[in-house]
Amino acid sequence: MDAAERYHLTLAVDGRQVMHGWWGSEKTARRKFTRWIGKHSSMPGARITLADDEAGTVLTTWPDEA
Repeated sequence: MDAAERYHLTLAVDGRQVMHGWWGSEKTARRKFTRWIGKHSSMPGARITLADDEAGTVLTTWPDEA
């Protein structure tokens, strides 16, 4: 895996992926995550997920898991 594509951010609406991006820096990816919430949180059924593809883990989601 290319280190520049380690952190994967996705926006899904009603379970369908509509936007995604990859970053090599966790700090940058988390900043983008926050921006995406600000831009897309009003969309009904929106879910934003930040994952570490190298580690195979989800770092955070919005809205939070209940």
